[in-house]
Order: sequence, then structure tokens, then C-alpha cells
Amino acid sequence: MATQQQKDWLRLHLTQGVGRAGIIKLIEAFGDANTALNKSRQDWQRYAGLKSLRIGSPPVEESKQFTSAWDKLTEHQGQIVSLWDDHYPNQLRTIHDPPALLYVCGTIPNNISIAIVGSRKASAEGKRLANETATTLSNYGVTVVSGLARGIDTAAHTGAVAGPGSTIAVLGGGIDIIYPPENRTLYEQIKHHGAIISEYPPGTEPLPGHFPARNRIISGLSHGVFIAEATLDSGSLITADFALEQGRDVYAAPGSVFNKYCQGNLQLLKQGAILTTEAEDILNFCHIGTYPQHIKQPPKYDQSKLSAEQNKVFDLLHATPLHLDHLAQESGLTAMEVSAIVLHLELEGLASSQPGGRYIRGSAA
Repeated sequence: MATQQQKDWLRLHLTQGVGRAGIIKLIEAFGDANTALNKSRQDWQRYAGLKSLRIGSPPVEESKQFTSAWDKLTEHQGQIVSLWDDHYPNQLRTIHDPPALLYVCGTIPNNISIAIVGSRKASAEGKRLANETATTLSNYGVTVVSGLARGIDTAAHTGAVAGPGSTIAVLGGGIDIIYPPENRTLYEQIKHHGAIISEYPPGTEPLPGHFPARNRIISGLSHGVFIAEATLDSGSLITADFALEQGRDVYAAPGSVFNKYCQGNLQLLKQGAILTTEAEDILNFCHIGTYPQHIKQPPKYDQSKLSAEQNKVFDLLHATPLHLDHLAQESGLTAMEVSAIVLHLELEGLASSQPGGRYIRGSAA
């Protein structure tokens, strides 16, 4: 899409009082963003049904608000995808309230997708289930959709990037704001394995009120939603409700009646969710392949692409976690040099960070 078109969409979106529904009405009335921007507020009221007293003026390109949002979009190599673009996600287009605009970093895959969601405060077993399910789905070429939050979301994205498939992270703030901040490396991996998307302009803080609306996009992008582990107050139950409204399948893992972390799952199962204990249950229900014949094996990484120093650190990594200081001591490099190297290795999938500043060999090795 041409730069001017992108700027027009952003100016329209930043116009006070317009919102998602207003953008749709304006495009239905005037055909495109540029034409709408050049119409008077009286025309907006007359032809698009927008009340002019509640509508502000679009920010000019030189304004601080516009410049800040545009700079953040270009800095992150993002783009704006509108509901009227051919490459808008087909699955999302079918819901009754699709976002008029999506801000995107990366490339939105156009294939079968499954959302994996759950609580931020999750058990080790719940995170393991989300991670392993995501990796298996990724091996089958299924896109894993989640929200980049702590807990189940993080485990799902991490599992997805460990396979050859793709993953989409839907944010509750601007695509330039990485939340939680400790997921910065994962954020970069997702950009290279799929897309970071949001319906909020760059610079928008991830406020609590944004997340229910974000959840409708997670389910809307997906052919089904798997609740790996959820408490009764988990926002992932809202995602499950949206999924049912949108005609998506809802899958839920069982758990002990005494386990507080999975009470939301048990509630969903009582309500008719599809009982799911492994990825194959989802694959079979969706009629995707026959395990294990259709698994795609990711190619091994070519170590010749690494520098001598990078190879030195990489060769030290194995299944046992090693502290950054130990890697520096064994490699003869400084801690700062090793820190930069392991970050590069993480982005390539050759290293995986563990709690306490420790690292193991990554799945692409």
C-alpha cells in the first residue's frame, strides 16, 4: 500500500470521535480514506450519519500526535491493513464487528489457525501443555494465535516458534509497546515467524479495558480456541465466549477438581467444550493430517552463518542451563560480548533463555 494511503488511514483513525464504526461508515459513504478526509464535517453528518459535534478534526501530518504515531509505525516496519484490503485476514472478516484497521508487524499468515490461551498465573503443567500443543500444531503448519501475555500465552508463542509454522500475537496496546517487557526477544521471534497485530494506533498503552476487545480478535482470527489452563476469573474465558458467538470450536483441557488453576476449564467442559488432552485431539477434530505422517521437520541451522565467537558460545550450549557468567568464562569473551551473542542466537532459535540468566540450546539447533 502506498505511503500516502497509510498516512490517510492513520489520520482518519486518530480523528477524535470517529472510532471503528465511524471509519466503516465513512468508507461506505465516500469510498476511501483520502476522500473522507477532504469532506466537511457537515458531509460526514449528512452522508455518513456521524454527529459533527462529537467529531474532532483529523490531525495534520505535522502534528505531534500524528508524527509520533507515524514514526513508531515506520520504526517497527509496520503497516496498516484495512478491512477493504485483499490481504485482510479472511477468517477475521467474518465476525460481526471486525476491526476497520489492523496495525501489523510481520506477515499475517493465511492458513488454518488455532488460538491457545489461558491464565497469566499458570501452573508448570499448564504452560507445558500450551507449549507442546503449540509446537505440534506448528509442525503441521497450523498458525498459533495468542496474546503475548505472561503464562499460557508466552508458552504458546514459544512453542509455536520452536516449530516451522507461524504464530500471531494480538496486542491490547500499540504494536510498538512490548508488554510484558521481558517478552522482547519473543516479540522479535514472532515478527519473523508471523505477525504482531493490534487494532490500536502505535503509542497506545495496553489499558485493561482494551483486552476484552483484543480477545474478540484472537478468537476471530482462529478456526478454534484451545483453553490450556484457566482460572474462573481468567480473561481467556471471555475469549471462549467470543469464540462461541463467532461460531468457532472451543477446546479445553481437563484438570483436577482440586486444582484452582483449571477451574475455568472444568466450567467450559460442563458447558460443552471439546475435551482436549493433546494437540492430536484438535488436529483430528479439524481433520488436519494423520499423526505423525504429516509432521514437517524444521531444517537444521547452518552453523557456517555464525561468526567464530558466536560458534564458540553456541558450542557451549546444551540441554543443561548455563549461566551467562559461566559462558563468558568458558568462551574467554566478556559478559557484554556473550550477552549480545546469546541475544542473536535466541533470535535465530539457537538458544533459549531460562530463569536466572541461564541459557540452553534452542530448538532450531
